[in-house]
Amino acid sequence: MTKPKGRVLIVAGSDSGGGAGIQADLKTVSALGGYGMTAITALTAQNTLGVFGIHPVPPDFVAQQMRVVLDDIGADAIKIGMLGSAEVAEAVADVLDAIDPIPLVLDPVMVSTSGSALLNAPGVTALRERLIPGAFLLTPNLREAEALTGLEIHGLAAMEQAAARLLDLGARNVLLKGGHLSGDELVDLLVGEPGRAEFRHPRIDTRHTHGTGCTLASAVATGLARGASLVQAVTDAHDYVQKAIDNAPGLGQGNGPLGNMSSSPKRYGERSAR
Repeated sequence: MTKPKGRVLIVAGSDSGGGAGIQADLKTVSALGGYGMTAITALTAQNTLGVFGIHPVPPDFVAQQMRVVLDDIGADAIKIGMLGSAEVAEAVADVLDAIDPIPLVLDPVMVSTSGSALLNAPGVTALRERLIPGAFLLTPNLREAEALTGLEIHGLAAMEQAAARLLDLGARNVLLKGGHLSGDELVDLLVGEPGRAEFRHPRIDTRHTHGTGCTLASAVATGLARGASLVQAVTDAHDYVQKAIDNAPGLGQGNGPLGNMSSSPKRYGERSAR
């Protein structure tokens, strides 16, 4: 019996406010017709105002969560978000090294939307050396790309240079998110096996953007898991995130969550009538 595609294993931290992390990932995968599974790397006490506490999960238990899910259910794509430490990054890499390759979408979460550090310096090194070389797609924002490459990024030309350096680290493809640049238009840059593509969207004047990075990466992973090409998966993921921002429920006093379940994206794998 052929198993349906769409299984996504998410390795990330929990957000008690529901706007980012595992909670946003599962909402996104479910909304887009996939089946989400999890290996939780940390518990956080957070809301729209910030992160107030982090309780790490032991690395061997993170690895065990991954192994039991992969051994029984399997996965068509893996999405990695917050790892929290070098020890967890190493444990996750050891599991991935022991299995047949599965498309990996790696979102190198280092700092929360509110500015809280979510990965220490040894963790960044482990990410660079153990996980990026096996990533099918790396999805850093500009600050994360600066930390990984040592470059300062202030415009599209610098984004091109940083993306090339990230490819040199071993990622097969890079989606560099340009949301931290100024201007009325957002530009994300995709480079790698499909060549080069820009994804441009008008900047939306809103404070309800908590979890956009998690949501985008999980949306791409779901597209890949359901059989879409990389360019189609990224295109559809951008459309989904835009709709989720438009449909934000307006919760909280700070950086509010997206409307992950209220947007109405087209099914992955279907061609746009553009």
